[in-house]
Amino acid sequence: MKLRKHMISRVLPDSIAEELGLEPGDRLVSVNGQPVEDIFDYRYLMNEEFVVLEVEKANGEIWELEVEKDYDEDLGIEFENGLMDDYRSCSNHCMFCFIDQMPPGMRETLYFKDDDSRLSFLQGNYVTLTNMSQEDIQRVIKYHLSPINVSFQAMNPKLRCKMLHNRFAGDALKKVDQLYEAGITMNGQIVLCKGVNDGEELEYSLEKLSAYAPVLQSVSVVPVGLTKFRDGLYPLESFEREDAIKVLEQIHRWQRKMYKEHGIHFIHASDEWYILAGLELPEEERYDGYLQLENGVGMLRLLDTEVRLAVEKRTGDDKPRSITVATGKLAAPYIEKCLERISTKYPNLEYEVITIRNNFFGEKITVSGLITGTDLREQLSDRKLGERVLIPCNMLRSGENVFLDDLTVEDVSEAIGREIVIVEEDGEDLVSSVLDPVHNKKQIRRQMYEQTSSGNSGQA
Repeated sequence: MKLRKHMISRVLPDSIAEELGLEPGDRLVSVNGQPVEDIFDYRYLMNEEFVVLEVEKANGEIWELEVEKDYDEDLGIEFENGLMDDYRSCSNHCMFCFIDQMPPGMRETLYFKDDDSRLSFLQGNYVTLTNMSQEDIQRVIKYHLSPINVSFQAMNPKLRCKMLHNRFAGDALKKVDQLYEAGITMNGQIVLCKGVNDGEELEYSLEKLSAYAPVLQSVSVVPVGLTKFRDGLYPLESFEREDAIKVLEQIHRWQRKMYKEHGIHFIHASDEWYILAGLELPEEERYDGYLQLENGVGMLRLLDTEVRLAVEKRTGDDKPRSITVATGKLAAPYIEKCLERISTKYPNLEYEVITIRNNFFGEKITVSGLITGTDLREQLSDRKLGERVLIPCNMLRSGENVFLDDLTVEDVSEAIGREIVIVEEDGEDLVSSVLDPVHNKKQIRRQMYEQTSSGNSGQA
């Protein structure tokens, strides 16, 4: 095996690494004499109170550093590649893949499909297991990496092969047995496609998956997201209100069964189903601690709770304020309710929630996470706006003030003639963004993920 040397990109202030004299540009060669293949090896080897580091300095010098630290204490370094290895691309051709529904001409990185189990552990991505070798499974078990998030889609092996367009997709389900037997905590996901894996097939999948509880602690069911760019792809249909009602009845029945047997609800429907069905969101207790927020399960309920608590902590005032919120069709009514709650203590708050129509991807895409700068600019220009315009952080690419179509926040702000305030995902920050001056707000960005209903981790 070729010895990997991992470039250090950042040394955190006041860290052990800074004390050791490590600098960006240095390369980590080994830990305790062991080569480091990727981030998993690194974290495993660093879980010691005494470690010996071999580091190649930028000038070619080799340093051997002895470090005494707490068992789980971090050195305070970041690497040029977060995985310390190449990202593994997806070998499937899923009939519902969001990336296959992207328009041409966008940034190349947006077309990369990952199916990397290490990202499942580090970032919460869902993986199909088709890309995991037996060696990968054994490393997960050895290092006891959990939770592992699995895109199941169907427990019928033949159907799974069809949906993923991969002849090995059915056999890959056997790896779940190994993870289960090793006690590796898992979460699951089913992207539901009308007439394909719903109805009896969903019933079969839920029955099979229930046998893995509670090691498999949750399974989300999300409706497939369909853009207008589906030429040449498998002919999928959108779910309608009656479809959503049937899906929810099926899920609720299984929730009652699993709660009686295991004390957990286990199967969870994304918020989209309730909105489509015209039904109230479940009470907070039904979400089992919000294990599936990244798939849009309970996000709107949690937002409501957080806004209520944040408002209760404030005294209120009569100061005049004027704001505009731009969001997707899915979240707009709930954001409106949140602002109504805020206005009970702040009666001179003027607000408007503007629902942004997704012209870029098509009107069937209703989540805010896939709204582009172009749609914002076109639909907010020449409108009467508040003193500031609030947008959710998931409209922007991870770590950047850039929309999916490469327009920047500054581009849109200049076009509409208003300051744009980026609201983080929690309700408290929404309240703060409405009421308080903007001072050095932190920024949290979520990466796009292709196998959810929205293509953006399900965030509304």
